[in-house]
Amino acid sequence: MEKKTPHEFHSIGAYHQFRGLPAPDHPLISVINFDAIHLRADEPDRIVSRFYTIALKRHPGARLIYGQQEYDFNEGVMLFMAPGQVFGIRGTNNERPSGWLLMVHPDFLWNTHLAQTLKHYEFFDYAANEALFLSKKEEESIIDILKGMEQEYHGNMDNFSHDIIIAQLELLLSYSQRYYNRQFITRRITNHKMVERMEKLLNEHFTEGTYQVQGIPTVEQVAEWLHVSPKYLSGLLKNITGQTTQQHIQNKLIEKAKEKLSTTALSISEIAYELGFEHPQSFSKLFKAKTEQSPRAFRSRFN
Repeated sequence: MEKKTPHEFHSIGAYHQFRGLPAPDHPLISVINFDAIHLRADEPDRIVSRFYTIALKRHPGARLIYGQQEYDFNEGVMLFMAPGQVFGIRGTNNERPSGWLLMVHPDFLWNTHLAQTLKHYEFFDYAANEALFLSKKEEESIIDILKGMEQEYHGNMDNFSHDIIIAQLELLLSYSQRYYNRQFITRRITNHKMVERMEKLLNEHFTEGTYQVQGIPTVEQVAEWLHVSPKYLSGLLKNITGQTTQQHIQNKLIEKAKEKLSTTALSISEIAYELGFEHPQSFSKLFKAKTEQSPRAFRSRFN
């Protein structure tokens, strides 16, 4: 069945109009309590916006299609979507959502440090794959910030309002960063399973000689195998193992190199080419960096 084209919102005002809400007090930012939103009969199954969207939401019976995964809304779920990302909701059962919605147009950030740094917050990449689940206390902290932003931009905007809202947004992002780090820890069992699955896939890739045809797997390929974003995977691995995805790939590569150096008569150049290196010097450099000895010195131990 062919997918419908996502319903696209080019402006925050267009979203307000679609939801039957009054025009926003400011064209580039809006804070909405979901109590004010009424679902439509023609509710789109997929949505894409041209502005940043941060939502704290509960929606009993509904499931969010978010990247490669689905999430339920029975708990407080926080979502971060950058401009151009697509998401959808299924199985609403006519239940109204509760929570808060913050929309920020990129132009609102113009001439602030967040204009450059906002896109570097990793959860805007996680957004395609990993929602943030909040405790009751965490949820209350986020709501307090959102209410403060709502109060500021609904009031009489003055020369200080923009800077205050930017500071509040940065505070919200900092708390979110803290809570994501907590989520890495509290969801350790699930995360360890992902690490185990990655190790299994890498072992299969190198054991079956797939690398000789397809080359050394990239960070992007490994993340795709696991249906998560590259930044999310590296962040998870760094938190659990202390190493990035790239370092895990290199470790498997060195294991395979040691096997060939100790059990075959292949030359070091032949081993380098078999492992997918274009230049033997690159292989030797990586091997020495990882083992503190050259491939030749390592092989000499077995002769």
